[in-house]
Amino acid sequence: MTRPLPLLAALLLVASIAQAEDSQLRRDAADALKKTCQYFSSEVATEGGYLWRYSEDLKTREGEGKADDQTVWVQPPGTPSVGLAFLDAYKATGDQFYLDLAKQAGHCLVRGQLRSGGWDYRIVFDEKARTGYAYRVDKPVEGKSQRNTSTLDDNTTQAALRLLMALDETLRQSDAAIHEAATTGLETLLKVQYPIGAWPQRFTGPPDPDKYPVLKASYPESWSREFPKVDYKDFYTFNDNAMADVIDVMFEAADRYGDQRYRQAAERAGNFMILAQMPEPQPGWAQQYDPQMHPAWARKFEPPSITGGESQGVMRTLMQIYRRTGDKKYLEPIPQALAYYRKSLRPDGRLARFYELQTNRPLYFTVDYQLTYSDADMPTHYSFVVGSGLDRIEREYEQVSKLPADELLPKPKTGKQKASSGMEKQVQGVLSKLDSQGRWLEKGRLKYHGDDDPTERVLDCSTFVSNVRALAAYLATE
Repeated sequence: MTRPLPLLAALLLVASIAQAEDSQLRRDAADALKKTCQYFSSEVATEGGYLWRYSEDLKTREGEGKADDQTVWVQPPGTPSVGLAFLDAYKATGDQFYLDLAKQAGHCLVRGQLRSGGWDYRIVFDEKARTGYAYRVDKPVEGKSQRNTSTLDDNTTQAALRLLMALDETLRQSDAAIHEAATTGLETLLKVQYPIGAWPQRFTGPPDPDKYPVLKASYPESWSREFPKVDYKDFYTFNDNAMADVIDVMFEAADRYGDQRYRQAAERAGNFMILAQMPEPQPGWAQQYDPQMHPAWARKFEPPSITGGESQGVMRTLMQIYRRTGDKKYLEPIPQALAYYRKSLRPDGRLARFYELQTNRPLYFTVDYQLTYSDADMPTHYSFVVGSGLDRIEREYEQVSKLPADELLPKPKTGKQKASSGMEKQVQGVLSKLDSQGRWLEKGRLKYHGDDDPTERVLDCSTFVSNVRALAAYLATE
């Protein structure tokens, strides 16, 4: 049966209008992407790098702390995050303009790589201030002590390497400085990995293997309830998912460079996670361990304990390693850990960040940092109570443990995907908030400038990154 001509004409008209609207939205999205990236790179950037937040007039700036106009941040959402957003824009559009901006961010990181092989939280460009840092591209200053401590805390060195690796692949290793910085950083991570498979929170060079025996986690005979002001930078560290982020980088490096040493390093870290699971009665994980594999103090509000926070990330990472390897030994710790953490839930359904060793009583701190069993008077700068993702972890465990070997990793999508109505709505929302200069200004204050700071509207790099990626993802569809 043929459709009546008037109905067919109406359907064609609707399709034509929808196509025209989509074409207009794409033009608007492309124009907005170019405008905002031009503004950010020409007005906000310092030497190709970025901080976290800026006042509307760009005169007041901060990362995780006050900053001046000769400083950029490595720790996300700083320079690597913005650079990766530019790279997404390039991949979506093929426009060399965006690749050039990503390269500028990459070269900023090259200038901030320390001789120890990784990165500090910040990079300084003021000529006098730079002499205080042991930057790999600068000559040592004779007779001057220079900061040379690379950090894996808060995804800092890891984020820098992600951008440099992505650029190196996109540029087909044609940029010698970017390639050298990426491979130097990756080789450093191999060298500073402990014999047991863990990584420290910070490092200045490779460890002495004789000082770090391979042991299974155990409870100390006793531990101090007073903060001992210990230097914890070389402890085996899960805190803030530092080790999980390194594992991600190692697998990505193996994929991008075809070097199986990186994959093997990730697997050794998974073996450490197995060794680090505490015995009964608390088969979870600690935030950090000393060389004897005992839970240990870090900062004054991070006691030796079993953590309800980072342990959830450990379980997710073990499943990630299983997906990569198919070796079920990486799944074996999870059921016992899930059962333990379910028994440890607070009455409100959440988990304490810290549980006392062996008694399993939740531990908290008072505002003056006294260890306590009460959550009535806690500092607000730190999450002493964390959400429970146990249901999601258990569902993922049940799913992944039943998958056949050829389905452990998601199949890569091929060809252009179609834009969903939700994506179009998101893009429309992003466009509606962009001002005439190409800025997403938000009501807000700067965190580290005190109550006297007059800032009322800010430019936030996390917003910029999120919105640029949304526009790029849409432009990559058909």
